[in-house]
Parts: sequence; structure tokens; C-alpha cells
Amino acid sequence: MSDTRLTLALGEYDIGWHDPTRSLAAAERIFERTASVGAQVVVLPEMTTTGFTMDREQSVPIDSGEVHALRELARKYDVWTVAGVALRAEEDPACAVNAALAIDPSGDIVAIHRKQRLFAYGEEHKAYAPGTESTVITIGGVHVGIFICYELRFPEVFGAVAREVDAMVLIANWPAMRQEHWDALLRARAIENQCYVVGVNRVGTANGLAYVGGSTGFDPWGDRMPPALCGSTRLVTVDASRTRELRAKYPFLKDRR
Repeated sequence: MSDTRLTLALGEYDIGWHDPTRSLAAAERIFERTASVGAQVVVLPEMTTTGFTMDREQSVPIDSGEVHALRELARKYDVWTVAGVALRAEEDPACAVNAALAIDPSGDIVAIHRKQRLFAYGEEHKAYAPGTESTVITIGGVHVGIFICYELRFPEVFGAVAREVDAMVLIANWPAMRQEHWDALLRARAIENQCYVVGVNRVGTANGLAYVGGSTGFDPWGDRMPPALCGSTRLVTVDASRTRELRAKYPFLKDRR
């Protein structure tokens, strides 16, 4: 495959509420299915092991069993992995963040994105500290920005790294009652930043909320990407050369202030 192309598995599943064992078992089934058909990146939802919880006791240190399990899945199946985890600092258990881990195929954590915009409507700001920096990783020849759920509503967070990236990946626990917003905002972020935007949501119910998934991708023109299917899991392929060609033809980002 070209160095400018990446195939991503949109790892949508029913996260076990405060149940890492069940959640990790569901995640591994996605790795089993998709790594064998050529997925280079497996993207799992926000708070992959617990669901979107405001119980800070569910947060784990970076050297926890849950994080080691995610690293082992990346290593075992030889794929990049993006997965959400509530992390707490060993030296200060009261300090926790809603994070997305980027793990390479050797199982090394190469980046940690800390959610910058916290969902005050759900009192997330009372449970977690906000991040202050954007996160961009490079996989082969593709530059990828990483984002978490509620950040989708804030164009400036995406715009801060637009010029640096070919694609943006957002992980979420986005409830069914706002599903139309999910599609509209993902597409808007793709159009305004002239790059691929891929969103991975969960399904199922947790803490009284229903989730219907809708994991999808939009290309740099804002068209929905037709997915390949591997069982119930969607696969999409991004091509950095498409992003770069479109921006060269329509250099709209140069006018951004």
C-alpha cells in the first residue's frame, strides 16, 4: 500500500459500563476481524474500557492492566491503535484526564491526547482536568490529528492543527439524541479543514443513555466515504495525497486568520 494511504478500522462496539474485562474482550474481536484484512489502524471509542463515566475512581494510571492490555492488542495484531482511557497521575490520584492513547504496532505509547474541551453540561469538568495541547501523530507518510468527542463542537480546536494534518480522527461516546449533530459536525470539520475526518462512536446503553454508533468518515471535499465492511466493523481508507492535491487546487486555508 502507498505510504500516503492508511486503512482504519472504525472500532464501534458496546462498551461494558465500568467493566474493563468485557470491554477489552469486545475490542479484541475487532482486532481479530480487521487486522487480518489489512487494517493498519484500529480506532476505539472514548473511554474504551469503562464508558463515559464521571466516576474518577474508574480512572487508571498509565502502567495499569487496562493500558497494558491495549498495548498488547496493538503488538499482538501488529497495528496502530487509538483508544480512549480515563487516566490518573500516580503522584496525584485526584488529578485525572480524559485521554486518547496512540499506540504503535510494537505496543509503545507514542502520544497521549488530553481532551481540551470538557462537557460541562454533564459535569465532566468536575471530574477531569482539561488538556492544553493539540496532538498530531505520523503514521507512514500520513499526519493525523487526534480529538475526543465534545471537542467536535469547537472548530478552533481542529483549526489549530489543520495545516499540519492530512486526516483527523475523533473518538466519542456521542448519544443517540444528538446523532444528527454528529454527522453534521464531522462533515463540517472535513469541509472547513480540507482533510479527512473520521469519527468512531460506541453503541449500546450506559448510565441511562442510548448510543447508536454512526462511525463514519468524510473526505477532504466533505463527501461521506463509502466503507468496506468486515463483519459489523467499517473500514475506511484515507489518502494524504488527496488532501494535499485538494488544498493545492483550492488554497482556502491560507486565508484563515
